[in-house]
Amino acid sequence: MIRTVQSEVRSAIRRPGGLQIRSWVAAAMLGLSLLLPYWRITLFAPQYPGGLRAAVYLTKVSGESSEISILNHYIGMKPLEDAAPLERRFAVPIVLAGVLAVAASPLLGPRAGRLLQAPAVLFPAGVIADLAFWMWKFGHSLDPSAPIRIEPFMPAIIGRGAVMQFSTYAMFSGGFFLSAATALIALHNLFHWSRR
Repeated sequence: MIRTVQSEVRSAIRRPGGLQIRSWVAAAMLGLSLLLPYWRITLFAPQYPGGLRAAVYLTKVSGESSEISILNHYIGMKPLEDAAPLERRFAVPIVLAGVLAVAASPLLGPRAGRLLQAPAVLFPAGVIADLAFWMWKFGHSLDPSAPIRIEPFMPAIIGRGAVMQFSTYAMFSGGFFLSAATALIALHNLFHWSRR
């Protein structure tokens, strides 16, 4: 019974309609990613042994970001909310354009379909590159008049990091993983078209 169901799912995916289903699922996941954080950070300090947590969405920063920014102020780092103003402003139209492109791609033929799905493949890499840029910028644009002077540094964008008595733990989150799943499906679709 289970093998029969698996076989039916595989054959549905391979049929021409499977391309549409995959594309629409990918488009839905990309759209849903707007509702979830893409990145999370926890900052540990002596006065906050349980840690302070912030969640970074494509459009906003939530959680205890104000408290984190106050602590970061002591070493001259800008508030988290100051990062990526242009990206936050245009995130919704960019993602919605991606949703429409991925959803419409199977209806327009292989050449146009590849062109429309390619940005979805690159989107998660763009998110990582942009996050890395802003973390580098924040760590290398420290206010020289800050109460505590430290050497410029690159904050960790994944895993553990430490600066003096502060430590952080950063990781990607649900929104990013949905965009990465969209990219994998779009990549699969590109290979599907290249074999036709």
